[in-house]
Amino acid sequence: MQRSPRWRRIWPAVLAAAALITAGTVAEAPLASAAAACRVDYVVASQWSNGFSANVTVTNLGDAVSSWRLTWTFAAGQTVTQAWSTTLTQSGSAVSASNASYNGSLGTGASTQFGFNGSATGSNPVPTSFALNGTTCNGPVSTPTPTPTPTPTATPSPTPTATTGPADITVNTGRKFQTIDGFGAAVSIWGGAWSTTDTQTLVGMGDNQLGLSIVRTGISPVSSEWGTQVSALKTAKSYGSEVKILASPWTAPAAWKSNNSRINGGTLLTSHYGDYANHLNSYVQYMRNQGVTIDVTSIQNEPDWHPAYDAMAWTGDTMRNFVRDHGSKITNTKLMVAESLGTNRAYSDPTLNDATARNNIGYVGGHIYGQENGPNLSAYPLAAQYGKNQWMTEWNFHEADGSGSNIWGDPSNLAAWNETLDKIMPSVNRTMESNWSAYIWWYGKRYYSFIGDGESAFGTTGGAVLKRGWAFSQYSKYVRPGYQRIGVTESSKASPLDVTAYQGDGKITLVILNRTNNAVNGAVIQAPEGVTSALQTMTSRYSSRAGQTTSVNGSQVTVSVPARSISTVVITL
Repeated sequence: MQRSPRWRRIWPAVLAAAALITAGTVAEAPLASAAAACRVDYVVASQWSNGFSANVTVTNLGDAVSSWRLTWTFAAGQTVTQAWSTTLTQSGSAVSASNASYNGSLGTGASTQFGFNGSATGSNPVPTSFALNGTTCNGPVSTPTPTPTPTPTATPSPTPTATTGPADITVNTGRKFQTIDGFGAAVSIWGGAWSTTDTQTLVGMGDNQLGLSIVRTGISPVSSEWGTQVSALKTAKSYGSEVKILASPWTAPAAWKSNNSRINGGTLLTSHYGDYANHLNSYVQYMRNQGVTIDVTSIQNEPDWHPAYDAMAWTGDTMRNFVRDHGSKITNTKLMVAESLGTNRAYSDPTLNDATARNNIGYVGGHIYGQENGPNLSAYPLAAQYGKNQWMTEWNFHEADGSGSNIWGDPSNLAAWNETLDKIMPSVNRTMESNWSAYIWWYGKRYYSFIGDGESAFGTTGGAVLKRGWAFSQYSKYVRPGYQRIGVTESSKASPLDVTAYQGDGKITLVILNRTNNAVNGAVIQAPEGVTSALQTMTSRYSSRAGQTTSVNGSQVTVSVPARSISTVVITL
């Protein structure tokens, strides 16, 4: 089924580490000589009326190489328009994709992945032959459905026995890291609003609710559209001041831009900087008058992405100039820069390095398209130096359904669970370990997200909590705004686990990912002082935030962590 790229959101195309695309041919250095053999998995991840997005995985089946070039021929006039994780050239129908600076080394059996967006009219057949470093691949060319990681049959976890002895997970409250601002998701930016029931499910703290503490919304360039989300945002805010609203604009009104259009980028004319500041301020005050505090206002969503829908282009310098000269006009909110597509710090460094501009902002934001495993998802010393919390303000990933099978409403679907546990939850864990203070997913209500949208083609029920929502709530419901991440060390027994720990409200909260096929039973958690009680909940392929048995002995808590699961342990001191 064709899907709008707006929904698919596979757009990591203009990152600092992204590829150069050129027309014609270029001179290329000779590549290392080695016996070449490969397998290519070419997946059309998304397709629309005149274009498509493809992901290509190259597996080296021959001798190790220190650099690579993959070549193929398009059969139907397709043209590559943007690419990432490769340097890609095209001459007529012939395409050549070479390694980027960081993924050239491929040992025997090793794989790397790159992707691109392309234009196509009519058919879009998959290339039938590929060559690695000039030698035709010996392995098959395939267009696979993602292969799930093997998952063990569900078995009950054994009841832990209270023990006193060496700890497997030791909490260290003396090592303190970032303060948490929250976990959240976006309302529909262009479509309808969340219903009251939807919002309660997403933001509420009940047994069947997810506990989101940040809601992201869009700022339309048309003021008559501002009322669309008022009801949902008021409902979210009814859960208390710790629930924050982030508002992001995609574009200024067309008349204020260099291209006189809402779409395809175009810059804000300097003569309209003041008008744009007043526009953002008017939105904040409008919402305030409706009873909705806009806690954080972004200057621009993805200033480095210029698609054929609402968008506006900035540089780091122009954003600094705007914030420096006009930021103080936007009141009753805190400003954010820069929400770059892949957290390119060239868009936020100039503001942080200018004292006046820096004093006009409260937060630094960024998206992680193409960076969930990349260098930009890391600590940001310059932001920390000036006390600006960093938020991850958008990402989504949903390839488990291949070309669009209706797997998402099945709570035990293997492919959907493997993608959630192996791709989505590690990105949250890594964001926390990188000292970022917030993680905000794309749409909260969508077939691949936290609650279903009811779109029958993808098998979800509108408003019903999906497995990805249950998994995310292992963070959002228990790690609350104001908590501080603290240190944790693991024994060899616990070393397969990914563990982060947080302190707040007289509690120690641990989030534990077990992505292996083996349970870790009888793991002893050492708290810093005597434990009053301990609660463990767990989400897996077969369980949705299910309670687990724990044992308490003095300052130690014994838990079991099932295979292929995410758990939260809340220790009350």
